[in-house]
Amino acid sequence: MEIRIGIANTGRELSFETNDSAETVKTSVADALGSGAPFITFTDVKGSSYIVPSATLAYVELGTDQTRRVGFFA
Repeated sequence: MEIRIGIANTGRELSFETNDSAETVKTSVADALGSGAPFITFTDVKGSSYIVPSATLAYVELGTDQTRRVGFFA
């Protein structure tokens, strides 16, 4: 699933793919924001970790869990 994260006062967004489900990501973001955690961590499909300050989080856009199709389909 693709995740796009907007960070306040930053011209670019953070975009990566993860193996986590949409519900897992939603829950972790909601829990971090609700508890006042200083940052939120994410891990992509390659194993890289991202630490985003929750105070500067502008938005989190979640893609679909579908895999990409290769080839031609009728």
